Amino acid sequence: MDERVVNFIAALRASGVRVSVAESADALRAMESAGISDRDLFRAALQATLIKDVRSIPEFERLFPLYFNINPPPPLQQMGSGQGTGRPLTPEEQQQLQQMLEQMLRNMSPEQLRELFQSMMSGQQMTNEQLREMLPAMPSPFGRYMTQMRMMQQAMRDMEFDRMEQLLQELLQQLREAGMSEEALAEIEATARANQEALAEQLQQQMQEQMLGAMQQESQNPRPSSQLIDQPFEYFDRRNMDDMRAVINRLAAQLRSRAALRQRRGKTGTLDAKRTIRSNMRYGGVPITVHYRRRHLKPKLVVLIDRSESTRSVTTFLLMLIYALQDQVSRTRSFAFIDDLTDISTYFAEARPEQAIENIMNTVRATRSYSTDLGTSLETLVRDYLGAVDRRTTVIVLGDARNNYNDPNLPAFETLSRRARRIIWFNPEPPHMWGQFDPGSLTSDMLEYAPFCQAVHYVSNPRQLMAAVDTLFA
Repeated sequence: MDERVVNFIAALRASGVRVSVAESADALRAMESAGISDRDLFRAALQATLIKDVRSIPEFERLFPLYFNINPPPPLQQMGSGQGTGRPLTPEEQQQLQQMLEQMLRNMSPEQLRELFQSMMSGQQMTNEQLREMLPAMPSPFGRYMTQMRMMQQAMRDMEFDRMEQLLQELLQQLREAGMSEEALAEIEATARANQEALAEQLQQQMQEQMLGAMQQESQNPRPSSQLIDQPFEYFDRRNMDDMRAVINRLAAQLRSRAALRQRRGKTGTLDAKRTIRSNMRYGGVPITVHYRRRHLKPKLVVLIDRSESTRSVTTFLLMLIYALQDQVSRTRSFAFIDDLTDISTYFAEARPEQAIENIMNTVRATRSYSTDLGTSLETLVRDYLGAVDRRTTVIVLGDARNNYNDPNLPAFETLSRRARRIIWFNPEPPHMWGQFDPGSLTSDMLEYAPFCQAVHYVSNPRQLMAAVDTLFA
C-alpha cells in the first residue's frame, strides 16, 4: 500500500498539485494511523495531508478512485443456479438454453460482443487479459486528460455493449417460442442482467488500471515538445503547464528568429523614387544620394479574446505566445469578452503571463448571462476604446463567432475594420462548422464577420497557431 500511495502522490504532482517531501511523509504516517479498512477515513487522511489549495481538490477527487478502488466488482452468477429468482433451471432447460445460445453465437459479430454475451449468459468469469484485449489501447498523453466516464462510454460504444439487451430479448423470445416456461425465462433474465452489470464494472475497473499504466508510462517517458506542437489544444490544460510552457518557448524562439531575419532583409528597404528625385534636384536632376523607404516591422496589436471555457486552452496559448514576443511588438492592448468587454492589459502589467492568465480566468466573469455576446462587446470597444486602434494597429480576434442568437453588430465590426490596418481572426472551430448550427451555442456568425477580415485562420494546435501568428510579422 505504501508503494500505491507514493504512486498516487507522483500522479498528483504530474497533474499540477504541489506536494512536498514533508507532506508525502505526513501522508504515509496518516495512513498508518487511520488504516485502510474505513475508506472514508483513509480518503480524508490523505486529502488533509496532501491538499492545501481548494483548486487542487478536483484533481484529488479524479485520481483517488483510480489508485484506491478497494471494492472489487461482483462476480458473475452461474446461469440456472437459482441466484436470480430462486428457481434453478432443470437439466432439460439448461440443455435447451445451451443449444439456443450456441446457435446465436455462431453468427454473432463483432468478436468482442460475442465473447461478452457468452460470458453474460454462461456466467463464466473473463480473465483480465481477455478484458484488456477488448478495451482500446490507452492513448498517451491524451488518456489522462479525458474523463473516465467519457472513455468508458466510448469503449462501450466500440464494443456495441448496448446491443446486449437486444440480444438478450431475442434469446428469450426464441426460448419462449420453443416452449420454455415463464419461470425459467424470468430466472435467465434476472441472472443475465446481474451478469451484465458485473461485466460493466469489471470493464470499468480494467480501464482504471490501464489509465494508471498510461499515466505512469507518461511520467517516466514525457512526450517531446516536437510532438506536442501537433497536439490539439483541448488536451492542454493547467495540469501540464510545463509542457505548454516548453512548446510556447520553442514557438516564440522560432518566430523571433524569423522576425529577426525579416528585419535584416528589410533594413535596406525599397527604393523611394520620389524622395530620391526631390532630394537630388539641387544637383541638376542627376541623382547622387539614393533614399530608401523603410518599413515598420513591429506591429501594434489589439487582442480581442473569447473568455468562454470552450476556448480556454487556445486563449492561454495565444496570450502567452503574444506576451513572449513583446520585443517584436510595438504595443499590445488586450481585451476579453463574454457578454461584454473587459480590458485585461493591466493583468499582464502586474504579473507574469502565466499568473496573469490564471487571474483573468478566475476574475473575468459574465455580468448579465454566460452566453457569448460579441455584438455588445464590439459596441463597447468602439464606444470606449476606439482610440487604441489606428492605421498601424493589427486587431486579432480569437473566438468561434457563436453569438447565441445575439446581434453580431456588423456595423461596429465594419468601423473597426476601416480604422485598423488589418483584422485577423483566429477560429478554433474547423471551417466546415463556420456558419453552421450547433446545439451547444446555436448560431455561428463567422461567415458574416469574414468579409471584414484580412485573414481568417483555423487554429486547432500550436503549429497552426504559430503559422497564424507568424503572419503578424510578415
